[in-house]
Amino acid sequence: MNAIILAAGMGVRLLPNTKNVPKGMLKLFNETLIERQIKIFHSCNINDITIVTGYRSEEIDIPNVNYVKNKNYETTNINESLFCALEPSSSPILVTYSDIVFEQKIIQQMLEIIDGIRLAVNLNWKKYYQNRTMHPLSEAENVLVENGRILQIRKNISKSLGNQQIGEFLGIMTLSSEHVKILLERYSYLKKNHMGAFHNSSSLSNAYITDMLQEIINCGINVNPVFTEGKWCEIDTSEDLRNAEKSFRTYTGPAKNEREKI
Repeated sequence: MNAIILAAGMGVRLLPNTKNVPKGMLKLFNETLIERQIKIFHSCNINDITIVTGYRSEEIDIPNVNYVKNKNYETTNINESLFCALEPSSSPILVTYSDIVFEQKIIQQMLEIIDGIRLAVNLNWKKYYQNRTMHPLSEAENVLVENGRILQIRKNISKSLGNQQIGEFLGIMTLSSEHVKILLERYSYLKKNHMGAFHNSSSLSNAYITDMLQEIINCGINVNPVFTEGKWCEIDTSEDLRNAEKSFRTYTGPAKNEREKI
């Protein structure tokens, strides 16, 4: 298993905290968000890690990882950052947003079954918005699930039918080596042939990963949820950072020998 951490974004809503550093390098207690993720990955025996940089890339200086820069980070979006790093692989790949904090057991759950495209999904997602006055519910990256398959993925899904469930995508996914190839082939085709708006974004270059996942779903390829348990939060505003400090105050992280690997 290899890992890709997407850390190219500017984090505008976190200004002035992100004036001099990308948001993945903001500190929660005494370590950065990216360092916390890497320590958890090491604890799960994931050691081949690539960080996609962009904004303030020189501020990300973590040893024993690979770096790929999205040189067009100012004019593109997170989907473009993913495809800067994604390449054919004989190993499955774990992809994470750099601005999320999570317990190790969420990654352990993601690694229990590794096939196809699997997304970490929280069904109790609304409770995480109770103290988020600066980040409305409508901004959640929702998934609509039916019979173990994701039918839709986009912001602000509010209606479901029958046994359908609505959850939130945590910004964590696994890709089998076969499905990495499928994604690369589809993206290559779109780069050559697609013009104009792309799903819920103004263009392919400005697309979110959720747009690309919806494209894959529309092509008839299964995208499956992993209903995770455990604490997590997104750091999108200064309020989110304060909430994370409260939520994770009692979390000690991986064992000491794992912390020393970084």
